[in-house]
Amino acid sequence: MDLALLRTFVTVHRAGSFTRAAALLGLSQPAVTSQIRTLERQLGKPLFLRQARGVTPTTIGDELAHKAAPHLDALVEIAETGLDDESSLRTLHLAGPPEFTAERALPALTELTGDDGQGFALRASFGTAEEALEGLASGHHDLAISTARPRGALLTATPLCDEEHVLIAAPRWAERIDAEALRLKGAPALENLPVVEVHESLPFVSRYWASVFDSRPAASGTVIVPDLRAVLACAIAGAGLAVLPRYLCAVALEDGTIAPLNDPVVPPLRTYFLVVRTGTLAMPHIARAHEWLQQAAAAWC
Repeated sequence: MDLALLRTFVTVHRAGSFTRAAALLGLSQPAVTSQIRTLERQLGKPLFLRQARGVTPTTIGDELAHKAAPHLDALVEIAETGLDDESSLRTLHLAGPPEFTAERALPALTELTGDDGQGFALRASFGTAEEALEGLASGHHDLAISTARPRGALLTATPLCDEEHVLIAAPRWAERIDAEALRLKGAPALENLPVVEVHESLPFVSRYWASVFDSRPAASGTVIVPDLRAVLACAIAGAGLAVLPRYLCAVALEDGTIAPLNDPVVPPLRTYFLVVRTGTLAMPHIARAHEWLQQAAAAWC
């Protein structure tokens, strides 16, 4: 059986679409369609059911993918790492949100970059959930950390951990807030405070307001900076209120440089997912990083 046909088949199976598979393989859609038809003729059985949007694998198609994908992935790994230099490290390409990746994931994974014979080189890139998942799907990354659960069979997501969001501000702002008024009036008691956020749309503040106050924030952003660590620095400096993950502001809360403005019974949570291309956990370095991050996350929650 032609390995090129199997590679195309596995890519279509993971992508759920001839069009997307063609883009991933650098082929035309007719070429992908032709290769799948050739493979179906060789096997004498249909591998996919064509639908209005994409394709769905048949039972035979699922069985073939389950058997073939790990072996194809292993061959790709051999081709990428080479056979001549046994001492060379495999490289793990990780993508995720800048703050969480820098503060949580990278410190954990650097423990696996040693020379114990099972280590790997590490390359990281930062971006939005959409950018990380798109890069993973196209083969630019091996592992992605995302706050969005991907759809389809191309990517496999595992819940990693939940982060709690906290409404905070510098003590001088917290002193102006009447706790009783906040309890009775909710969000209107905060309307006169300036807001520090990562985007004009106020994603963190809006999510907090919707979850805790069942409303939308009335204020607009006073300071907009595209990094939560910068939001924290601005909040400490007294620029206004902010909503931050607790892990990011825990030290500042403990030493009193910022103060919590609210203590809801059920705090807002956001889930992080660990995402890989389906089948690539057969590669030892990806599987080891995946397992290591899950173990580390047990202490983050």
